[in-house]
Amino acid sequence: MKSLVKVSNIRSSKDVNKIRSALSKAQGIIACQIKLEKGEVDVVYDNYFVGIEDIYEILEDMGYTVL
Repeated sequence: MKSLVKVSNIRSSKDVNKIRSALSKAQGIIACQIKLEKGEVDVVYDNYFVGIEDIYEILEDMGYTVL
């Protein structure tokens, strides 16, 4: 599966690295691309292991606001 997640408070490259690191540790996440200027996270994942709600939860637990 592939999803585009809008995140309102990605402000710096430090945020990008933090998100990339957290998502890469989650089982089932295949790839992610984070667009700082647009506040978007493109995620490719295996929905057998992880769902979009789980991805939202990972981001929200880190303090980011998913739109």
